[in-house]
Amino acid sequence: MKEENGPVRAVAGLLLKNNVRQDFDNISPHVLDYVKRKSIDAIGDPDTLVRHTLGTVIATVVALGKIKNWPEILPRLMQLLDSAEYPLVEGAWDILRKICEECGHELEEPFEDGTRPLNVMLPKFLAFFSSESPILREYAISTTTLFVGQRSECMQPLMDTFVVELFKRANDDNAEVLKSVCKAVVALLESRPDKLVPELENVVNYMLHTTQNSNQEIAMEACEFWLSFCEQEELVGSLEPFLNKVIPTLMRGMVYSEEDLLMLDNDDDDAVVPDSEQDIKPRHHRARTHDHQTEGAGASSNDDGDSDENDDDDDDYDSDDDDDVYAEWNLRKCSAASLDVMSTVFGDRILEFVLPVLREELASDDWRVKEAGILALGAIAEGCMNGMEPHLPSLIPYLIQWFKHEKALVRSISCWSASRYGKWAVYGTEPNTLKVYFEPLLAGLLETMMDKNKRVQEAACSAFATVEEDAAQFMVPYIQPVLEALMRAFTQYQRKNLIILYDAVGTLAEAVGSELNQPQYIQMLMPQLLERWENVQTEDQHMFPLFECLSAIALSLGTGFKPFAQPVYERCVQIVGEALQLSQQASQDPTIEAPDKDLVIVALDLISAIIQALGDDAQALVAEHNGVVLQLVGMCMMDPVTDVRQSAFALLGDLAMHSFPLLLPQLDAIMQQLIPQVDRNFSHINVCNNAAWSVGEIALKAGEEHMKSYVNPLLERLVPLLNNENTPVTLAENAAITIGRLGLVCPSTVAPNLEVFAERWCAVLTNVRDNEEKSSAFQGMMTMIGNNPQGIAKAFLLFCQAAVGWQTPDAQLMDMFIQTFAGLKQLAGDNWEASMTMLDPQARELIMKNFHA
Repeated sequence: MKEENGPVRAVAGLLLKNNVRQDFDNISPHVLDYVKRKSIDAIGDPDTLVRHTLGTVIATVVALGKIKNWPEILPRLMQLLDSAEYPLVEGAWDILRKICEECGHELEEPFEDGTRPLNVMLPKFLAFFSSESPILREYAISTTTLFVGQRSECMQPLMDTFVVELFKRANDDNAEVLKSVCKAVVALLESRPDKLVPELENVVNYMLHTTQNSNQEIAMEACEFWLSFCEQEELVGSLEPFLNKVIPTLMRGMVYSEEDLLMLDNDDDDAVVPDSEQDIKPRHHRARTHDHQTEGAGASSNDDGDSDENDDDDDDYDSDDDDDVYAEWNLRKCSAASLDVMSTVFGDRILEFVLPVLREELASDDWRVKEAGILALGAIAEGCMNGMEPHLPSLIPYLIQWFKHEKALVRSISCWSASRYGKWAVYGTEPNTLKVYFEPLLAGLLETMMDKNKRVQEAACSAFATVEEDAAQFMVPYIQPVLEALMRAFTQYQRKNLIILYDAVGTLAEAVGSELNQPQYIQMLMPQLLERWENVQTEDQHMFPLFECLSAIALSLGTGFKPFAQPVYERCVQIVGEALQLSQQASQDPTIEAPDKDLVIVALDLISAIIQALGDDAQALVAEHNGVVLQLVGMCMMDPVTDVRQSAFALLGDLAMHSFPLLLPQLDAIMQQLIPQVDRNFSHINVCNNAAWSVGEIALKAGEEHMKSYVNPLLERLVPLLNNENTPVTLAENAAITIGRLGLVCPSTVAPNLEVFAERWCAVLTNVRDNEEKSSAFQGMMTMIGNNPQGIAKAFLLFCQAAVGWQTPDAQLMDMFIQTFAGLKQLAGDNWEASMTMLDPQARELIMKNFHA
């Protein structure tokens, strides 16, 4: 095809690469050999686009077929690096870097003659750091850096040479090379900081200088150094002497660039302009996880063991990016995230360097500088709250005043920054904090939510959601005006901001709980939501946030949701049924598009919320249509998508609590599906977590007669989960509680195993907050101790600590504690006092006082 023009040949190459990738295992050997031969012939093609496209073909064949099955390719490419013809050298380099990206670890493995490819390749790569071609210099630095980052064995003997050659390029005149140098320095910091420490002052000064480069992309790559530095626990302290230079540099980096403003600086009153569908980010629902609140800690993440945990602080700096077209990571965000992390690492010690710059920026007549100062003020909130507290009485009113600034970007960032100090406005030590600071902040945000600029609406609504979540029960006196503002927003917001508005309504319901269950509030709220519920199409982007919002409201209203429950419930059941049917059809017919399982997950979670809200009254709903929801839950429990199983087991537990008579006829089939999901290896943490929890709920309702045959298979899974110190905390807590509940229901079966799990059981549940689930588990433990008192002997001291950890035991539990300690004291006889002396004095006193032992 050499007679065709470059773009046509490049497209042919892309098609070839895609075909190779999609059908590699079915390509016959002689066809594959032909592809290899012709691809090698094109390495030095004069057309760069064609050259690079054929490079992807070669790299794909190598990645899928393994290097050992094409042994001549690497020697050939390395040979071409010595060619006098630039296209051949550049083409070979392009392929090598792609192979290194795809097959980095395979390149460490020795050939049959014992040589490792990287032992030959890396010295050659280092030689190209000084190439006359900037493209080849960049290829060499970026490719070698891959092996620094992955701590390659072959790279270690060459580290000193790498560092020397790298810093020869520190002042390179090519932007791409400089970016690669910065990335390499960050890789060194993360994998071999010992190579930087001897010259740390010079390295810091170099990265400071480069962070201020006029090229924003270079500056951003250099700025990543500060983020990474703060993650190096053993090294981060050595950054403190340089904070006087680093902090002002980061704060200057927060000023919007001209390129940013071309995309973002829109002060138009655009609130009435409809959003296009591409303005709205795809949204994914996070499946519900059943967890317990541990003393001193929040609820655990909903992320499953095989999902991506991205709850880091960097995400906060996407919140002021109000145009999705310009939503990539940039210098401004990287600088703000770095300052945020430094504030958490060094705390108030950074304020001596922050405050002088902050005063200057906030007082600036240049709105861009003022805006950067407001961003910095928000960035330090988490780490420097104590040190900032004396300044907040004067700063918070300024932030509220800037909600009305003429520039939309200043209004937006002021909302975000103010929300970062919402907790202080609620819980601060100033006199009349709520009246003087919280109420003006709340009023200001509610008013700004009606701004005529969509970007500002978004920022204000997000900030309000943060503040109401922090305020929690303190929101109760303000429900009426808040609902009025939220309902007004429903009449004004376009599609994108409606998604955030649903979140704000749901967060209000979570914050005020049952206080929302008042007729006047229900009348304000539900007609608006039900109208949208009736009109929203199943495939609409609004489906997820609306379902999540209704879930929160149902849980908040409790039985107050009953008048609205049936149509919502029936639609959820319909959505789950249709999606499962379509999924089954798609598995048999590749022409049918598989449904979005997120719809199933969000519908299951809303059904769960309705059942929890209605309590035992939900049984009538569940019984409808011959209990079809039970069949659907059974199918979802076996679904290949982990989040579907996760939500299905959460719903199963709720059904057990409130509709067990309907479950009972299917109990054996349910347990056969349920038991294998209590996975002792916790491959899917939250599936296992919810399955374990639902077992406990089923056990309490089923009783010994129906449950005893399942106890031993469950203990074979639950006990290893509990005793494994690598088991995530929430999963261990649920395993412990379920074991306790099984012991309550089937003590004669569980009690003989008490010694095996008692120590870990007590340790895990000591710090879990008091609740009904913990209470039933402790009742089970004490029932087992009654059956097998010797089983608690090794764990006696831990049991005592767990017992005195209870703050508010109910009367039944307290009676059991008293009886249990009396029985243990009687068994111990003269040894009781000796056992007591092994406890700390406070625990001894509490046992005598509370349990009369």
